[in-house]
Amino acid sequence: MAAGRDDDLGGPEITDDELLDVADNPRQAAELHRALRTLASNDKVGPELQQMAREVLSGRIGMREAIQSDRYLSAIGARLGEMRAAAENLSPEERAASEKRAVKLREDYEAEHGPDPYADDDDEWTVRRDDRP
Repeated sequence: MAAGRDDDLGGPEITDDELLDVADNPRQAAELHRALRTLASNDKVGPELQQMAREVLSGRIGMREAIQSDRYLSAIGARLGEMRAAAENLSPEERAASEKRAVKLREDYEAEHGPDPYADDDDEWTVRRDDRP
């Protein structure tokens, strides 16, 4: 494990490379790493998801182990259910505003990092696992 951030982890943080066992490419590993940092620092996601992210970032558990854990999988499922319910209850105006924010975030990301070379022509948000380099 290479030295990285030491925020609330009790030691050095993992590197992007240590997430390549669950990511399809280095860019996806970097995005997963950023997402874990966001989860670890966001009180709104709940203590279980924060703990999972901190455990993975510290290297105490691997990402694959975390997503196979009944405890963490349950917390992820519950949070996704909450997000789905919230999305289903958006008014048409709120949905349009949300979609506009998502497009803007993606444009900002691509302006900073360039276009995604792994993007699928049918769905720019996913990478087909059989097309990995």
